[in-house]
Amino acid sequence: MTGADGSSARAAQASRTARAPRTDRPPRRPPVPLPPGGGLLLVDKPTTWTSHDVVGRVRGLLRTRKVGHAGTLDPLATGLLVIAVDRSTKLLGHLALTDKTYSATIRLGASTTTDDSDGEIVAEAAASAVAALDTAGVRAAIGPLTGDLLQVPSSVSAIKVDGRRAYQRVRDGEAVELAARPVTVSRFALLAEHHDGDGHLDLEVEVDCTTGTYIRALARDLGAALGVGGHLTRLRRTRVGPFSLDGALTLPVAGPDGDAPDAGDRVAAELLAAADAVRLAFATRTVSAEEATDLGHGRSVPAAGLPGVVGVFRAGDDALIALVREDAGRARSVLGWQTAG
Repeated sequence: MTGADGSSARAAQASRTARAPRTDRPPRRPPVPLPPGGGLLLVDKPTTWTSHDVVGRVRGLLRTRKVGHAGTLDPLATGLLVIAVDRSTKLLGHLALTDKTYSATIRLGASTTTDDSDGEIVAEAAASAVAALDTAGVRAAIGPLTGDLLQVPSSVSAIKVDGRRAYQRVRDGEAVELAARPVTVSRFALLAEHHDGDGHLDLEVEVDCTTGTYIRALARDLGAALGVGGHLTRLRRTRVGPFSLDGALTLPVAGPDGDAPDAGDRVAAELLAAADAVRLAFATRTVSAEEATDLGHGRSVPAAGLPGVVGVFRAGDDALIALVREDAGRARSVLGWQTAG
């Protein structure tokens, strides 16, 4: 019932006005056209960006939520970050990305709370002790830090302790001691060394290692072995598994008016197609059209004697069919790429 003063009518009108769609917003742009299944994007991550920042930027440029990454890089670090887009995110759990290469600068003569230059200096060696270091002694100290190691990660790492990240506990004032973990450092090469003028010795190094190796922990342990302390001041990842930094994309920076109209298309053009990524990352085999249909229906096919995860392509059109793993003489799909129609 409408009141004598028309208040109910005015309330109804106000409600309709509040629900009216806004017309001053620019129309939402559609997703950027992608290759079938998306692909992998090899990104050169800038310093200060988190890996999640990169994922968010790619999502914005391509206007899709289906973006993930393989292998986190600390904000201090730069270099190769493997990004998966669209259906290719399903490849991330199968890619063999356990071997990595880093170039780094290790500063001898000071220890920090984080084992890198983001932390506060907690101890400094006498300038005379640092000046007394020689190349032979540094190389001798590097030797025991090469091979199969039990490495204690930095206390501010992302490792979870009772459900919380170690760095979160440290920020809350807790004392965190992490257990040593097995890692492999297959190469720890000293490339150059120079004094910084403040009583420190900077080492330029290159490291080949397995996933889970902390380069800042190597810096810390090298400084401890030499009796002068050490921390990391620069870290750049140059290789992840079969993927290298060569040709990696530097993401465009948005201008004051936002991204250029073709920014997303230019990023999409850099995608490595899923089939090409599989050829780089896995052993491959070809199957007949009949076997491809069997895999598409979830049936196994005869094994080919290949270890690990194998990429399967169809004879004739060379289409990616599945990733398979062999067992007891049969190859069974662990990721179907094309299902039978």
